[in-house]
Amino acid sequence: MVLALLVAGAVLALAALGLLVFAVRRRLIQRLGGTFDCSARFTAPRAGQSPGKGWLFGVARYNGDNVEWFRVFSYAPRPRRTLRRDLIQVRERRRPQGDEELALLPGALVLNCRHEGQDVELAMSEDALTGFLAWLEAAPPGQRVNVA
Repeated sequence: MVLALLVAGAVLALAALGLLVFAVRRRLIQRLGGTFDCSARFTAPRAGQSPGKGWLFGVARYNGDNVEWFRVFSYAPRPRRTLRRDLIQVRERRRPQGDEELALLPGALVLNCRHEGQDVELAMSEDALTGFLAWLEAAPPGQRVNVA
């Protein structure tokens, strides 16, 4: 009985520690400012696969001429992807379709982009999308910017 209570207490303590680490990591990412909630899909769904598959919840942060994308449910201190402003080509923006509405945050809009020869889809709120497109268009002189 005592052993069961110790194990249960240890499991609860580890769960609380894990949640604390998530909160501290999120705070550290946001401390420099310029962050927004941004789900991402780096691989297109295969034929016959639900359009809601492959989306990852994340937080994006502006850092100079880059957007750094961090997974929400990760302990990694570094961004999972870094998107360079001069290499982002916006193809289209659209509303979520079908199962995507369930996989994404409410009110999110999907931005279909190309970055370094790979398709990337980003889903963000309308306000975040306006800021993202303004950031892309505010590129320094001489940089090629493609905003649909």
